[in-house]
Amino acid sequence: MPNEMIARTSKPPICDESVGLRSGGLDLLKCLVTGATGFVGSALVRALAGHRDVRVAVRAPAVASLERVADVVRIPDIGPQTEWREALSGVKTVIHLAARAHVLRESHADPFAEFWRVNAAGAMQLARQAAEAGVYRFIFVSSIGVNGDETFSTSFSEADTPNPQGPYAVSKWETEQGLTALAAHTGMEAVIIRPPLVYGPNAPGNFGRLRQLVNSGLPLPFGAVRNRRSFVG
Repeated sequence: MPNEMIARTSKPPICDESVGLRSGGLDLLKCLVTGATGFVGSALVRALAGHRDVRVAVRAPAVASLERVADVVRIPDIGPQTEWREALSGVKTVIHLAARAHVLRESHADPFAEFWRVNAAGAMQLARQAAEAGVYRFIFVSSIGVNGDETFSTSFSEADTPNPQGPYAVSKWETEQGLTALAAHTGMEAVIIRPPLVYGPNAPGNFGRLRQLVNSGLPLPFGAVRNRRSFVG
């Protein structure tokens, strides 16, 4: 059955009392985007440019996809020791897209530990420093994989018991739990999005491999396949 995009917001009462949020001026405040050179991140930055004051955090600042963005900070590595304070200066919204994913040829001796270091410990390091810096809203792009790998009679929903399979999904689920607790403790609004497979031009991962297979001209048995999936683009 289709996997639906799930969004969950943890919004403690203290956020409702914030002058910045109540004034309706949040859209005019600076937004930090991580993973800005990735497939989703580059599209997001293009959409935000000209409408919001955007700062992007990247490993390599000289990237053609960022030519419309003047405010670029270099973050060479994401992990539990990463220093984000300079990148967070003046920021009121964080959109955290950066993650370890699409590892086609795993070379790390302990893949689970590396997924946890970047996706869970790294994200929580950013979130904690964001809360300390006075960020109003932290938007975390998780994964539908937190819900599980498949359904049989109904689509996934927010009410489902999480059933992550594999180190990527587990690391995302651990981060969701950490963010929910942090939001309750600090008052920073946490928004969690679990998108299904994202498609579009030059899409990486499974969709990219499927496109290559179709373009190869080989006969494919799609007529016999009854699998249904949700996509977002």
